[in-house]
Amino acid sequence: MTRYHPGELAVQQRMGQEAIATRVGRMIRTEVPETAAAFLAEQPMVVVTAADDESRMWTSLIAGPPGFVRADDARTIIIDALPAAGDPLRDVLRGPRQIGMIAIEPQTRRRMRVNGTAEPSGTGLRVHPEQVYSNCPKYISRRDIVEVGSATELPRAHRGESLTDRQQALMMSADAFFVGSADATGNADASHRGGNPGFLQVLSPRRLRWPDYRGNSMFMTLGNIDANPRCGLLVVDWASGSTIQLTGTAEINWDEADPNAGAQCAVDFTVDAVVELTHVSPLRWGTAELSPANPDLP
Repeated sequence: MTRYHPGELAVQQRMGQEAIATRVGRMIRTEVPETAAAFLAEQPMVVVTAADDESRMWTSLIAGPPGFVRADDARTIIIDALPAAGDPLRDVLRGPRQIGMIAIEPQTRRRMRVNGTAEPSGTGLRVHPEQVYSNCPKYISRRDIVEVGSATELPRAHRGESLTDRQQALMMSADAFFVGSADATGNADASHRGGNPGFLQVLSPRRLRWPDYRGNSMFMTLGNIDANPRCGLLVVDWASGSTIQLTGTAEINWDEADPNAGAQCAVDFTVDAVVELTHVSPLRWGTAELSPANPDLP
């Protein structure tokens, strides 16, 4: 049975969803089932999150040919790659780290999450899972790969402490992003957030907000934020393979709960640093088919 930490329990209790969380938590495993291993082996990308040496959370996209992620056995996952050159986690992951990982397949709206420890292995990582589970397809936009470009061009990096006008526009047009968080003891988690374009709101060049739509009731992300405000966001430009990474702090905004819009609350995020990287992924994705589960925006 899953043991929730105090932050998760506090949010579950506030939401009145403790019983659901207890029931749903039974699906979490410490080993990789055969069906999950087969799913991982088909994926050309994963998203990982970890803390750097200054305890800042970063969330990164790692891409490779199908098979670059595989389960060597039920307790070991191999990722035969590191984040792209210039990524804040590239050097960090050359040593042992607590990481969260999510593998997402937009074509089928399937996703799988793994939390555990990672250590260097060859050209990539060896991950020892502590939590393995799947999520439902809610809020995932369906999109297909239309081209696989060259992976030979080195990424170019743009770094700053706030969002440029162009970066703000990309945020406001996003139908998905990834959020990395950790509990008070550093156990990391990577999760997906999706909605209609505009659900990720830009309040200022250093301030973002998004609604938290109802999900699996475990509240791993909100529970982590309750215990530890440091977060890392990843927004992918699906058409170009570029990414924008943000690190900063998050807080739960209970005053922004709007049941009519499907929001249990909102999360306010303050930006500390921005890293934009080009050519992170060779994958070029087509136009999104938005999830029918997405709530209408007010």
